[in-house]
Amino acid sequence: MTRLRVIQPVVDLLRSPNGPRDRQLLFGDPVDVVDKTDGWSRITSDKDGYPGWVRSDQLGPEAQQTHWVTAPATHAYKQPDMKSQDRVSLSFGSKLCVLSEQNRFLETELGFIPAIHAKLSATHLTDPVAVAELFLGTPYLWGGNSRFGIDCSGLVQAGLLACGIPCPGDSSDQERELGMALPTGTEPKRGDLLFWKGHVAWVYGENMLLHANAYHMDVTFEPMDQAITRILEQGDGSVTAHKRL
Repeated sequence: MTRLRVIQPVVDLLRSPNGPRDRQLLFGDPVDVVDKTDGWSRITSDKDGYPGWVRSDQLGPEAQQTHWVTAPATHAYKQPDMKSQDRVSLSFGSKLCVLSEQNRFLETELGFIPAIHAKLSATHLTDPVAVAELFLGTPYLWGGNSRFGIDCSGLVQAGLLACGIPCPGDSSDQERELGMALPTGTEPKRGDLLFWKGHVAWVYGENMLLHANAYHMDVTFEPMDQAITRILEQGDGSVTAHKRL
């Protein structure tokens, strides 16, 4: 088994070579390579143990990660100057190896990133719902895990991992593994999770959800009572679990 890392901004984690996307990996994510065939690598993601296939050229050697992107998204510039050419865009959660700091920019292998957009790797945020709120308006993408496209379980995972809380990648595993199940009728509070078959949403506040969903096709607020009724009426059933972290 070989330890490598993702060297492209966003990489699809596929069920099989050229198969459907299950999840995504971000720049700098460490992976363990367990098999290779015809330009493809079968890997396990370090952050959640998710298995899948990526193109071998999307992986590179490990590097000392010093910072991570805490802005919703950022650009890497050719020079430590916001007017210089931007080379690539990175999502929240991307991992960086910083070589130096110049003129309020962090020098990385990709270019210069605004220092205000990153924190030291050991730094955890404190409010997973506030992290999820950073993704408001992000387009819905099945299996997505980035600011450029995300799904319901990706939004939950982004919030929890940023706060140092382990979290699996799929909503079914999240329902099984996260938090404490609450009795039916328990008053929801901020930070709770509501689950349906194949869907999960953050409780943002009184009668308000924050979730990535295919009805609105983005990350949005939705009144809780309206969402529960809508999901039931569209044939996707009732809430299957109310969990508190």
